[in-house]
Amino acid sequence: QVQLVESGGGLVQAGGSLGLSCTASGRILSINAMGWYRQAPGKQRELVASISSGGGTNYADSVKGRFTISIDNAKNTVYLQMNSLKPEDTAVYYCHANLNLVWYRPDNYWGQGTQVTVSS
Repeated sequence: QVQLVESGGGLVQAGGSLGLSCTASGRILSINAMGWYRQAPGKQRELVASISSGGGTNYADSVKGRFTISIDNAKNTVYLQMNSLKPEDTAVYYCHANLNLVWYRPDNYWGQGTQVTVSS
């Protein structure tokens, strides 16, 4: 089985910074991409940022220039550095991984979520 274990998050004042990390463990053959989604109360889950194993990145417009995603392929770990945080960044942040347990059969996995709260 695959586990995604997240760490980081918490409470920060507007303008502050936080870092998230997420490590995938299990009988993983390869990771295709990892990323972060978030879900605020009453809203749909949305993509925050994603990164492929090759380093290609994708960001939501709302976080471009403020958030940075990175990956350590050797550690199966993805990081999200969040700077200049705004109250509207408040949400539960979920780690996501698209990976292969069997060759040519990618599948999606999710972490349990970690709360990020930005106070004004």
